Amino acid sequence: MLGILKKLFAGNSVQTDALPPADELTSMPIELGKTGQFLRREAVFDRNNRLSGHIFYLQQSPLLANADDAQQRNFDKLLIETLNASPEAWNTSLAFIPLSSASLDLDGLERLKTSNIVLLVQLAADAEAEIVCDAIDQLFLRGFHVGIFRQPKNPAFTKAIHRADYAVIDVNANEAETARGFSAAIRTGGIERPIHLLALNVETLDDHHFCHQLNFHNFHGKFASAPAESVGEAPGDPQKGQLLNLLRLVQGDAEIPDIAAAMKQDPVLSFRILRYLNSPALALTHHIESLEQALIILGRQRLSRWLAVLLFSVRNSNFGDWLMIENALTRGRLMEVLAEQTMPGQSHEPLFLTGIFSCLSNLLHRPLADILDDMLLAEDIRKALLEHSGPYAPLLALAKASESADPQKIENAAQAAGVDPDSVNHALLVATAWASEVTEYWD
Repeated sequence: MLGILKKLFAGNSVQTDALPPADELTSMPIELGKTGQFLRREAVFDRNNRLSGHIFYLQQSPLLANADDAQQRNFDKLLIETLNASPEAWNTSLAFIPLSSASLDLDGLERLKTSNIVLLVQLAADAEAEIVCDAIDQLFLRGFHVGIFRQPKNPAFTKAIHRADYAVIDVNANEAETARGFSAAIRTGGIERPIHLLALNVETLDDHHFCHQLNFHNFHGKFASAPAESVGEAPGDPQKGQLLNLLRLVQGDAEIPDIAAAMKQDPVLSFRILRYLNSPALALTHHIESLEQALIILGRQRLSRWLAVLLFSVRNSNFGDWLMIENALTRGRLMEVLAEQTMPGQSHEPLFLTGIFSCLSNLLHRPLADILDDMLLAEDIRKALLEHSGPYAPLLALAKASESADPQKIENAAQAAGVDPDSVNHALLVATAWASEVTEYWD
């Protein structure tokens, strides 16, 4: 059996599959063993084009091809310490964490919640098969899932892949035939346990389609942000118009009967709103049976929040839709979490609305100023969104910067907002987990 795999995995290939691509690595010096680096998270999709999780790594310390084992171990230790600082953040989606096999004995792994974590293991140059396999077996017993990067020339690879839950390949760093052979080898090489194929750094939609045909299960890369092909003008969603109208009424001076009458114009929308308000994501102690009851239990401010969230529930969504949805929900929640530190004693709901409304233009394909023109928003929200000024603007700039791969941009925004990297990382993890929990109950 091992002989079959050796033959199938042999051939022309690069020695390692690293994350991210070399042209995205920063040239800034890395201070090993120190805190203060910003966390990066990138989406991973499943075969149904839905978000299945995220890859987490530190902006300045991904798996580096030129890092020796001691350096990589320091990188990995700092990443695990950063993740352990927010234990409540692990939630419904998968967390893919790249590590060197030289780091599988780190003490910090003992403290990670294991139910939804996938350790993506890059085999060290001097990795010994028996030691690596024993370590993987122990991780498996503790509840971790383990992925192995494609490294056919590494002496530990053939045995380690038999212990894996995920087989990982950097699609951008390999030829198409290499990816095809890797998929075939995994599926027909006699591996007894179920194994998922994970394609990293998938650059284009064509590349994604190719990997999908090769029976890959999960996909990561720039393809998700590529513009989807469309024919003509996309039709408007009448329910979004209804939701915007409800938002205007709830935020304004409309009476409860008037708001209820507006909701009853669309029974399907009414059903969706009530089902969402009663979902476990909100953890309400009372079952809500009508919008009138929702206004009484939640109040206008909180109901505005959840109508705004529901506004971003996109049915039959593509990759770009999911990224936009996640950005909106994560921005809002991240700003809210950070405001608890920077604006103590104040209501943080306006910060949440500021973050989520910053994506309205992408959702509705209209200028943001036009969308906000007839909405009754607090002046501080409006100034942050349209003028990039006022007390909410620095946190909005930071929320946007946290989506980038530019550590300097994030650092500048964090300093302007008066928060440190550890606070940003904590807020990003909490916001990501919250967005995952909310979208789990959507159609």
